[in-house]
Amino acid sequence: MDDLILTCTIIEDSPVHSNELAKLIEQHPNLGLKHIYKNAIEAKNNRANKDIDLIFITVELPLITGFDLIETFTESPQIIMVSSKPDYAFRAFDYDITDYLLKPVMPSRFQKSIEKVIRTTQLSSNHKDEAHFFVKSNSRKVKINYKDIKWVEALGDYVKLVTEKSNHVVLSSMKAFEEKLPHSQFIRIHKSYIINLKRIEKFNNTMVEVEGKKITLSRSRRDSFMSAIGTS
Repeated sequence: MDDLILTCTIIEDSPVHSNELAKLIEQHPNLGLKHIYKNAIEAKNNRANKDIDLIFITVELPLITGFDLIETFTESPQIIMVSSKPDYAFRAFDYDITDYLLKPVMPSRFQKSIEKVIRTTQLSSNHKDEAHFFVKSNSRKVKINYKDIKWVEALGDYVKLVTEKSNHVVLSSMKAFEEKLPHSQFIRIHKSYIINLKRIEKFNNTMVEVEGKKITLSRSRRDSFMSAIGTS
């Protein structure tokens, strides 16, 4: 997965340690740093766990600990906990984290940790390729595989789901339907279109072609699209 880019967030109250982590992230070809938060309250208020692939979080945060913050997450990306003490390691793995790093973080140990993250991502991606959900179309329930979706198109109070095998019209808003789709695989590039990133054939600054269909890339969504495909 040489082209894999995982978006990262750091939650760390020490400027020294957050700078060290930021440097390691920026030097790694598979990582991209999105945010740095100085405490758990700031991270919680800004929904630090949303639309992120990997969080580096220190245990010893002021007021609200790293453990307490993780417990508030309703959706959780992969997590690497960082601490100056080895004592928290056993407790940390009760929170289903990917790895536990001791400060100061050594580059060689950091690399091994990221390799573990990538392996976990690969397994998760394979699982999502096989995942499915059901929609109600023409008064019947239809099974839809995520991997078969080409794009989703707005049709007033409905959405048109274009798949490899057939099309389905579903009663739903675009926003509600967008929330059902895995963010790692689908992105909204226009108020009227959500596309499957794996089905892109070519693109430029104003247009994305998905299996022969040219779809306008809106200016307001250009940066998020470029970030999603790792060209920002």
